Amino acid sequence: MKTAVIVFPGSNCDRDMAVALEAVTGVKPAMVWHGDNDLPAGVDLIALPGGFSYGDYLRCGAIAARSPIVRAVADAATRGVPVLGVCNGFQVLTEIGLLPGALMRNSDLNFVCRDVKLSVANARATFTRGYEHGEVITVPVAHHDGNYFADEDTLDRLEDDDRVAFRYNEHVNGAARHIAGVLNAKGNVLGMMPHPERAIEAAHGNDDGRRLFEGLLSVVA
Repeated sequence: MKTAVIVFPGSNCDRDMAVALEAVTGVKPAMVWHGDNDLPAGVDLIALPGGFSYGDYLRCGAIAARSPIVRAVADAATRGVPVLGVCNGFQVLTEIGLLPGALMRNSDLNFVCRDVKLSVANARATFTRGYEHGEVITVPVAHHDGNYFADEDTLDRLEDDDRVAFRYNEHVNGAARHIAGVLNAKGNVLGMMPHPERAIEAAHGNDDGRRLFEGLLSVVA
């Protein structure tokens, strides 16, 4: 399985993502700089990691969404290549229109950094087939702008089309309908605020995030 991690100025979870991908696939991912124009040939998964791209200047993900490599990411997603955006990566995916909605400041205006409980709302998607529907998992979060917002019509459409991937089981950031992760219409693009790449080793206390990557590996293989 050939993977790529997009690196923006201000990314700080790119190495975490790379370690997780190598641990599951056995192959080091390509680290692709934001100023590049092309992705590696034959890439099977593209990951947009967390962090503070461009220092979150203007708003989170807004400048990163104009980076040259993002055009190649959008083209690959259109072709059906799986794309995973975590935290800041989720924000970038909404900025470029691959996912609906926006990520606003947390409702209590505080940075939140802790383990949270999530419910698996869709266990049939490319990224979630390693879980059971309704299963409760524990995944870390670390964000200040994770409050997912969309208008009511968009939220209803996400619900009706089964495009909500994960929900918070507790108050975390004020997200509409407790949404923690959403899918595109094809199901090959997932954006989520929690960090599955930080929950892949039982020796570190939690491997609930590992099945997200393992489920994807089984599909690609």
